[in-house]
Amino acid sequence: MTSFVVWIPAVIAYGAFLAWYVNWRGPLRPSEVASLMARIEAGASSKDGRNDLNAFRQFLEADDGREFFMLNLVRVAPGEVQGPDGKVRPAREVLEGYTRHFLPALFARGGHPALAARKIGPYFDAWGVPPDPGWSLIGYMRYRSRRDLAWLVMDPRFGGAHDYKFAAMPQTFSFPTRPQIMMLAGPSVVVALCLALLALSAQCAWLMMAG
Repeated sequence: MTSFVVWIPAVIAYGAFLAWYVNWRGPLRPSEVASLMARIEAGASSKDGRNDLNAFRQFLEADDGREFFMLNLVRVAPGEVQGPDGKVRPAREVLEGYTRHFLPALFARGGHPALAARKIGPYFDAWGVPPDPGWSLIGYMRYRSRRDLAWLVMDPRFGGAHDYKFAAMPQTFSFPTRPQIMMLAGPSVVVALCLALLALSAQCAWLMMAG
């Protein structure tokens, strides 16, 4: 039996990874957009005044079926705040009441944090914009598709979790982006390299035992 058989599990594993990581369903259809927006508009999240649903609808209608990255600028409240559970504790701990629900749900739909960074200085270049409110951090989140974003917005598990985010983050804004230059390797490359390394190591071990 040839030693190349050890590559079969690696190929299968990478195929399973791509089945999860890549949007194979294509762009949203107009009927899907109408159905999704009807459900979102009927939900509580559309009534708090924090989201521009017209902009969200336009984003879904312009779906090209590709991945995108959401840029989030966040100001976490300094000191302690009262969470929706009535407990007073540091704002970063209150924010965890949201992230512990959001991140697993994002991961389940092929998304993940691509970058998270803490602000360490004031604005250097700034004109035509309001003064720095004291941003705390930025998050760069990868979404598999706009369909996945819509389903995350509708996820009932976030009904109460959003209140933790609102309590801990007095200011934030976000907008979707598509990288033009990306020097960091993403999971599709990292997973391929790791599986190739494992398969190559197994093949070398096979050949040594056979020799």
